[in-house]
Amino acid sequence: MLKRPKMNEYHPFFERYVTLVPDEKLFDILKDQQETTINLLRNISNEQAEYQYEEKKWNLKEVLGHMADAERVLSYYLFVVARGDTLSFPPFDTDLYTTNADFNRLDFQDILSDFSIVRQCTSSLISYLSNNVWIRTGTILNHPTTARALAYIIAGHERHHQAIIKERYLLKYNIDLDSNEKRKSF
Repeated sequence: MLKRPKMNEYHPFFERYVTLVPDEKLFDILKDQQETTINLLRNISNEQAEYQYEEKKWNLKEVLGHMADAERVLSYYLFVVARGDTLSFPPFDTDLYTTNADFNRLDFQDILSDFSIVRQCTSSLISYLSNNVWIRTGTILNHPTTARALAYIIAGHERHHQAIIKERYLLKYNIDLDSNEKRKSF
């Protein structure tokens, strides 16, 4: 089982994600998250996915697109660090990525499918890494960051956004979070 990273293995900014990951097998967590997110969002309409809970906040299409984009970037960082490269990665501008992706032109179910594919690729990468790579270190946000920290950040980032989706988007439409069925019309 992959051990939880120590706080000195990642920038303090990422603590909010790492702490959200339970003490279970990380690979199982990633697989379960993928199923949970798909089940949670599979019946969301395009109209529902364009809802913003507050002005200047992303809508659900943008949140899910951001989740896929962030996972792509973090998985790349993980890949590079695991392979022993010592590159230093600057932060990426999530608002710029989301704006330039123009997720609102896409069908929500296509964004959900893309997210699922990205997670499958991340899971595949993680499943094939040997035990000796997890403590390899790169530099993220000008801070030494291990491969295992990046894996935990990926899992925690999704958990963070799952909570936001449930609290600020799905409750708006009175969606039953257990069955993902709409209880009343919006």
